[in-house]
Amino acid sequence: MKEDRQPFLRIRDLLKKFGNFTALTDISLDVFEGEFVCFLGPSGCGKTTLLRAIAGLDIQTAGTIEQAGKDISALPPSERDFGIVFQSYALFPNLTVQRNIAYGLENTGFAKPDITKRVAELLELVGLPDQGPKYPSQLSGGQQQRVALARALATSPGLLLLDEPLSALDAKVRVHLRHEVKMLQERLGVTTIMVTHDQEEALAMADRIVVMNHGVIEQVGTPTEIYRDPVNLFVADFIGEMNQFEGTVQSGNKVKVGDISLASTSVEPANGETGIVAIRPEDIVPVEAGDKTS
Repeated sequence: MKEDRQPFLRIRDLLKKFGNFTALTDISLDVFEGEFVCFLGPSGCGKTTLLRAIAGLDIQTAGTIEQAGKDISALPPSERDFGIVFQSYALFPNLTVQRNIAYGLENTGFAKPDITKRVAELLELVGLPDQGPKYPSQLSGGQQQRVALARALATSPGLLLLDEPLSALDAKVRVHLRHEVKMLQERLGVTTIMVTHDQEEALAMADRIVVMNHGVIEQVGTPTEIYRDPVNLFVADFIGEMNQFEGTVQSGNKVKVGDISLASTSVEPANGETGIVAIRPEDIVPVEAGDKTS
């Protein structure tokens, strides 16, 4: 079980302030080797700030970050073991696809024959074996994002960070590339963290989802756990569709909504108090008139 293993990435009591504004509060999280984890939440929830803290692009105000057992809390990005892909691709327009992918390898002292071989392997891996001589402007958005992904993977990093990498693409390309990225991650086994505001994307790609809001973690769980057993109304409402009714708590786990008494999986208010009953649309089953329901 995951709890018996040492986390590959260990974050404890992370705080990040920008002047008087607190962007992250009391963030603690374990990410295990080979996992695909999504940071999910609305705009301004702190998910990108957390990713940037992990990368060392915005050093945290307080708290610690460990990767592979090493404290990296104060290390600059150049001394951390990660590859990163941004929403805007961030490719060098004056360099060919081959040179873009080779850039990180050239700066880490790889021999030229090894670089050529590695670039060819990566182009094959992302499905662009014949695109090496082209420039970014000659590629589609989806192809450019594949190049950015290949560049991030060039040095075989222990951690892959994806900052909303698919959000600038059109819907059809996004769905197709979503599947490709997930398959590639599983094939390589690289520990991956992706920031997204797209619930469908997180549910389809993640092994675990970290739901964030107002700089705090609301819930961490598998897509099924997040969808079927949300810890609060924010998570329930943010992930998928949810019908909400005001009800009155009765004895046991019963909640009365209008003239109907419903059994609830979770009742927090005391008997007689009002609360919110949340029901997924697919859990509402029509019955014939006169049928008895429990």
